[in-house]
Amino acid sequence: MNNKPKFTSKRVLIVEGEATLPIAKALASETRQIILSLLTHNVMNVSEIAEAMNMPHSTVSFNLNQLQAVGLIKVEVEPGTRGTQKLCAKRYDELVFQLPGAAAEVAPDVVTVSMPIGSYRHVEARPTCGLASETKIIGLLDDARSFFEPEHLHAQLLWFGKGYVEYAFPNNLPFGAVARSIELSMEICSEAPQYNLEWPSDITLWINGCDVGTWTSPGDMGGTPGLLTPSWWHEDQTTYGLLKRWSVTAQGSMIDGMALLPITLEQLNLGGSNHIKVRIGIKDDARHQGGINLFGRRFGNYPQDLVMRIAYEFPAEATRTLAK
Repeated sequence: MNNKPKFTSKRVLIVEGEATLPIAKALASETRQIILSLLTHNVMNVSEIAEAMNMPHSTVSFNLNQLQAVGLIKVEVEPGTRGTQKLCAKRYDELVFQLPGAAAEVAPDVVTVSMPIGSYRHVEARPTCGLASETKIIGLLDDARSFFEPEHLHAQLLWFGKGYVEYAFPNNLPFGAVARSIELSMEICSEAPQYNLEWPSDITLWINGCDVGTWTSPGDMGGTPGLLTPSWWHEDQTTYGLLKRWSVTAQGSMIDGMALLPITLEQLNLGGSNHIKVRIGIKDDARHQGGINLFGRRFGNYPQDLVMRIAYEFPAEATRTLAK
């Protein structure tokens, strides 16, 4: 009788960011896929797997190590009839790969696009500067060349003392629709060496080249961990920011509901291109040039990336045309 444990509940692993490539490589082997198939319902030791596949122990052990390294199987050493044995179990029944880039959602009369902070199109960064993923520093600290490392797509925190970062958001306005408002929300703060709660910085947002308005960040937040701050990140560095919302309507621009500038939606020309250009930076003539820290959804206090929301409507004439 087989009294080994069986798995009855479905276990799903969502794979994204830096984990995607090594897991994809581990799965790119027919041998390893057969091993996972054998472990679907039962725990097996190395000898049982080798016998079932008619393969040498060394070959099976090598492939098991590859699967274990990326977390797809669990291996435990237990006493056996002759010494010890390695018991192997599959950890997940289903993998869901999330592709990098912007994620778009469409609700009634609102288009929402979430843009990872590492998916920028242009950047001009001057020290102090750097990037960090959820697990490590990307490139070198205070070296602007690090912003062009391939790994920059996985950034969950980026910072610079002077400069800007620019994104190209997809323009997902439905054909024939007219924007009623546009909103950009982000977790952000100043940038000082380590951190400084009293370090003001004049941070400006541009949309399609138009100055939407400047917000003065009171400081560079640190000293206590953010809710999402990775455990390896030191508390004597920047650990969280403030959630800010810039918005533009036909009446002008605002930040958190407070009026900024008389810039209007019409001036942004949202319907004139297949993308919307968003720049966040410090003006060269800013009074407080205190830099920027920009947080992704796995760093800081708020589980979000850069989020753009466009509320829209269909003019009466367009509605009649669509109905015909």
